[in-house]
Amino acid sequence: MSGFHQRLLTLDPRRQQAFMAALCERLLPNYVFYHQALQGESGGHVNPAGLRAILDLVWERLSVKEASIDFDRQAEKLAELEPPADDDSFGARRALEAVVALSALLDTLRGEAPEAVLEVSRTSKGGVRAFIELTEGEEDPRRLSELIKQHPLMAEENDFQDAVLEAVEGRLDRESLKVLRRLGRNEGVSNLGLSLE
Repeated sequence: MSGFHQRLLTLDPRRQQAFMAALCERLLPNYVFYHQALQGESGGHVNPAGLRAILDLVWERLSVKEASIDFDRQAEKLAELEPPADDDSFGARRALEAVVALSALLDTLRGEAPEAVLEVSRTSKGGVRAFIELTEGEEDPRRLSELIKQHPLMAEENDFQDAVLEAVEGRLDRESLKVLRRLGRNEGVSNLGLSLE
């Protein structure tokens, strides 16, 4: 296991949750893009405001330990926000990653989910990998793997996750949580380099 993953696993649960929350912030625009692409079509329950509200409650719990929030109920709500199961489009899969990451985060708030932090880290990187595969059109697996490693988006993803990990290894008071949240929002640019602006 890489040193990075090792460091993630040694964080206490609250720090792991803060790490995951920041990554979820950066995945959220992909869900919003999918919602926009669906305009007018039946996107079922795809609702960015619903996802945003759940993530906001997570930040609230991180800031105010005694905040009484029913995360079982939030997990039920989240399950309803998944993209339609029969939509296998690129956008739907990236939107689903945002839901999956937030769901893993809720699992840790509802009880034991020791591997959740690794799942969220891998989910975010997996989306970047899929985006590079889609846009580069490289067939040769060895060349593709090299391309992914050296791609600016993957470098950015790795730098971002490193920065978030460093932040949560430090002090985690209200002020630093605000800074972390801003870092996660990444000025509205998702892990795929797509901007809501």
